[in-house]
This record gives sequence, structure tokens and C-alpha cells, in this order.
Amino acid sequence: MGERLSRSMSAGAPAVEAGFRLLARLRRAPALHPHGLTCAAGLEVVGAGGEPWGVPWLDTPGRYAATVRLSRAAGLPGQLPDGLGLAVRVEEAAGPGRPLDLLLTSSGRGRAARHVPQPRADALGGPYSSLLRYRVGGRHRTLAAFPRRTRQGRVRGDLPGLRAALDTGPLVFDLCAETSGGAWRAFAVLTVGGALPVEQEKSPGFDIYAHSVPGFRPGSALEATRRAAYRGSRAGRHGPGRAH
Repeated sequence: MGERLSRSMSAGAPAVEAGFRLLARLRRAPALHPHGLTCAAGLEVVGAGGEPWGVPWLDTPGRYAATVRLSRAAGLPGQLPDGLGLAVRVEEAAGPGRPLDLLLTSSGRGRAARHVPQPRADALGGPYSSLLRYRVGGRHRTLAAFPRRTRQGRVRGDLPGLRAALDTGPLVFDLCAETSGGAWRAFAVLTVGGALPVEQEKSPGFDIYAHSVPGFRPGSALEATRRAAYRGSRAGRHGPGRAH
């Protein structure tokens, strides 16, 4: 059954790529999460105790420069709830010139709900999840970012609301991986600073397959479909006459 589903999804990849290319071309932005705020950030890998992860990057505490894009999945206007995106690029996670990208989406908290996108109006109102599992040190684990309530109270998930919140101080997230028992174990702290002067059409192109690190990469579920979506979105954004 799983093999048949994988073949079916692979066969549909060209249609997915074409659809995402068209949508990105019409929007002049990524097909999903078209409008976002690109921010400077820092990430600290923490030694939280417990057995080693089996991943050099996670088993060696350290600090990294990072870039974060906060966004809305459907690009709905104003203060309407939307799927909120947290895209993270960790610079040199695997060495010079080898970044790591993470793409997380607002989700529920429970064992099942962590795999389902959840529209949200408050950017700090709940976790952000990888939705699908990663292969981490030989085990399948869902990833999540849990926002901390610092000086900010409720933070609107639209771009003006995010800018206003960042003007008062950084947004802080605890990055966690799922354990075999379904609990969460922290592996890093992400601190998101001020917005960068990056035009929407020149925002970073995050790709979790092109930018992974040894022992820490997305699982194979829906891989062909997601790769096709990335290709289509990039091609639509950077077609003839568009900035790269």
C-alpha cells in the first residue's frame, strides 16, 4: 500500500510543479507563504541532557547566525487567522557554506494535531511543527518550535503586528524534537531579532532538501511532491524578467 501511494504521488509531481509555478508567477512571490518578514536571528544548540542524538550538529552545543522568515500561508488579509510559517536558515550548520533550512507551520499540540496545520491569529498562540517527521540520528521525529511569552502579550500574525512586536524586543522559540514516547525534547533556542530590509520578491528561497545536515534530514513521506512544489515555486518566482 505504501509503495503504491509513493508511486502515485510521484506520478502526480509534474502537475504539482506546474500548479505551484503558475501560482508563484501570478503572485510574484512564493506560491505558499507569499508575504513574509525576513529577520536576523541567532540559534543556540543546547545540551539538554539525555542520550546523544546521534547527529554531530545536535550533539555539539554552539551558537549560529540564522535568518528567519515569518509568514502567512494563504496570504489572507489583515488580522484573519491564517496558517503561520516559521522558516529558519541556520548558517554553516554543517560547515562553511552549508546551511540548514527548517520549515515549520502553526499546528496543534496533541499527538495527532501536531501533524495538521492550524490557522492562528496570534503568532505566539501555539507551536509550529514540521508536520511530517524528520530522520534524526536514525529515528523518525517530528520537529516543533514553541514560542516563549516574553515582554510581548498577544502578537498579531500579520506583518504589521509582527513588526510592532519585534520593535519591542526579540521573539524567542524553543526548538524541540519528538521522543519515542511522544514527548518533546529541546535541542536549540531560536532568537528572532529585527526585520531586515529585504523586498518580498528577494526573500530567501528555503529548501529543506537542498539544505540539510548529516543525520538530520526530512523523511521520505511526500518527498517527490514537496520537491516538485519547491521547483515550481522557484521557477514561478524567478521566471523571465524576475529578480533572482
